[in-house]
Parts: sequence; structure tokens; C-alpha cells
Amino acid sequence: MATVDVLYFAWLRERIDTPRERIETQAETVADLMAELAARSDRHAAAFADPASVRVALDQQLADFAAPLGGVAEIAFFPPMTGG
Repeated sequence: MATVDVLYFAWLRERIDTPRERIETQAETVADLMAELAARSDRHAAAFADPASVRVALDQQLADFAAPLGGVAEIAFFPPMTGG
């Protein structure tokens, strides 16, 4: 089991109603963690209901949902960004 800091930005933060939480997880990948988080509460389930609308960074590096979590201290979830 690992303890990680999970950060939420933009509408994810609004849906979950917190900017960050420290959690203990057994998740091996980002996808596993998203499933664990979605099971925590209705708010979490709503935030992760459409994975296509979520991006993730592991220790401030963009990653995909198959990325392993071993050794990661911080996981940030945010909506896709648009350039301009």
C-alpha cells in the first residue's frame, strides 16, 4: 500500500469539493486509481464518469491511464487543455 497526494483542478475540484487529498492506495496504474477514487463517493464517481474528459500528471509529468504508480508521490487530475 502506498500513500500519495491526489490533486484536483478546475471542474474536477468543484465536483469532488476538495483541491487535494492524501490517500492510501493499492492501485498499480492510473486507471486502477481512477476506479478506486470513483468508488469513494458519489462526487468522485461523477468526476471520473467520463475518463475521456480527464488528463493526469504524475509528479508533474503528463502521463496516460496505463502509467504505473510505483514511486509516484503526487497525482494531479485536470481537464484537457486547449491552446491559444
